[in-house]
Amino acid sequence: MELWIPITIAAAFLQNLRSALQKHLQGKLGTRGASFVRFGYGFPLAILYAVVLHWGVGLAFPTLNWSFAFWAVIGGLAQIFATMLLVYLFSLRNFAVGTAYSKTEPVQAAIFGFVLLGERITFGAVIAIVVGVIGVMLISIARAPLSWRNTFAALTSRTALIGIASGAVFGVSAVAYRSASLSLDGPGPIMNAAVTLACVTTFQTAFMLVWMLWKDKQEIVQVLRSWRSSALVGIAGVLGSACWFTAMSLQQVAYVRALGQIELVFTFMASYFLFHERVNRTEVVGCLLIVCGILGLLFW
Repeated sequence: MELWIPITIAAAFLQNLRSALQKHLQGKLGTRGASFVRFGYGFPLAILYAVVLHWGVGLAFPTLNWSFAFWAVIGGLAQIFATMLLVYLFSLRNFAVGTAYSKTEPVQAAIFGFVLLGERITFGAVIAIVVGVIGVMLISIARAPLSWRNTFAALTSRTALIGIASGAVFGVSAVAYRSASLSLDGPGPIMNAAVTLACVTTFQTAFMLVWMLWKDKQEIVQVLRSWRSSALVGIAGVLGSACWFTAMSLQQVAYVRALGQIELVFTFMASYFLFHERVNRTEVVGCLLIVCGILGLLFW
């Protein structure tokens, strides 16, 4: 088994755990506060991870460059806003369906990878994209009578557009992170990914702290008061990001994010057992089609 496969599965599990914790915090901290804890409580661990690889394992730090800085900032900002869109989406639809909307990300990542990095999209991948889009359409109309009018209204609804936008911005961040990691001349993908993660999360923490100080200082107080649950989000987030960054340093973004759709399995389990939410048959079929479309990217 190639190394990127188990790393990606671990990343998907940790991402689902982080999202579930953020949904729980969203009611207490609001969208911005619940999004910040992912970075604010995670960046010390990201720095520690890179330091351990250097001093404990003996891997040299790669030399940073302007290309790295550019892609790291683009990826960091994109991830911040994608995370905020996703957390806000949880307040509009249930956990499983809200996550499914954002899972159009691998399809969009494949397109961004082709445009920005020249990574090819095969004919089979195009078919997979169509299947995934049909899945999104089914989720959009799952709670309304089936008709062309309802389909159009659902796909242009606020919920659908926020979910698809979240997936798009996550796709941009994934491609940017791969570009940042590949721009480093380091000892290997693991160290390159660790340094990318440490730099990005530190930048994201500083950016969001300035933003919160400007918009609402009280949010910082609330984040500090909820440090126990917030720290869990940070830990799950940084461990998941370490896995994502490493996997994307080893394999194309579209393939990594495609396999990462196993997260939907974890999502339905969390939705049912943790949040006691109900998902109807059409939503289940839509989610399965998204999974089939994404896995098609992996095998075609």
